[in-house]
Amino acid sequence: MSCSCSTHKRDPLVPQVAVIDAMRVDTPDVTTFRVKKPAGGQAFSFMPGQCAMLSVPPVGEAIFSITSSPTEKEYMEFSIKRCGAVTDHLHALEAGTEIGIRGPYGNAFPVETALKGQDLLFIAGGIGLAPLRSVINYVLANRDQYGKVDIVYGARSASDLVHRQDLFETWPAAPATQVHLTIDRAEENWAGHVGFVPQFVKELGFSLDKTVLVCGPPIMIKFVLQGLEEIGFRRDQVYTTLELKMKCGVGKCGRCNIGDKYVCKDGPVFRCDELEALPDEY
Repeated sequence: MSCSCSTHKRDPLVPQVAVIDAMRVDTPDVTTFRVKKPAGGQAFSFMPGQCAMLSVPPVGEAIFSITSSPTEKEYMEFSIKRCGAVTDHLHALEAGTEIGIRGPYGNAFPVETALKGQDLLFIAGGIGLAPLRSVINYVLANRDQYGKVDIVYGARSASDLVHRQDLFETWPAAPATQVHLTIDRAEENWAGHVGFVPQFVKELGFSLDKTVLVCGPPIMIKFVLQGLEEIGFRRDQVYTTLELKMKCGVGKCGRCNIGDKYVCKDGPVFRCDELEALPDEY
């Protein structure tokens, strides 16, 4: 007796096996993990701004922004801050270790629609550079499709700046691209700007014809949005990401529900005028 089997569709809740190909320590509490399929290549296709669940049995799993650009086909990268049981365990692993990965989850920044042809202003604080790095590298890999690029990034101290090669070498060398860095407090060997990101953005005096992408701690995003509005930017010019706790990634568990939205499905990327309709809990 013969049987005919339909093509198997991958269950979005079942992790597939991946291998940590390399690890780079960026700061005292942030490490960037380069992850591949065992045979090489990306675990799955994605777009800038989307997330993936990484699992380390028997400890658990957690969701992280994909830091690398989809244009890099040989691997995926995740910049992970040590802040709990799963991240502590990930930081203790070594290159060559197998982990679980599932995704992609959430929506993406509109790199193929609303951002095309626009001058772009990226504003990030701390580990918030991680999801924006994917967009920045996507834009620079397709440079002729976008306008000028400005990157404003701040951290508590110089030692907390992540992706230093991008910040000091790769991005400043790209055409029509400027990088503006700041740290919270003065340090002996820091010759750059000192001050918080929201005020730095206002001091830089950007023209109002830019599309803005913001990511960082919620308090930073709040004051950046206020500052942008004060200098004349509209909320429909600004995109951001919501970093609420997500568990299932497919809108079933309700852990990331806010108003009528599920961050794992309707986000994490939102245009800021869309946030006005959400409850005050965020």
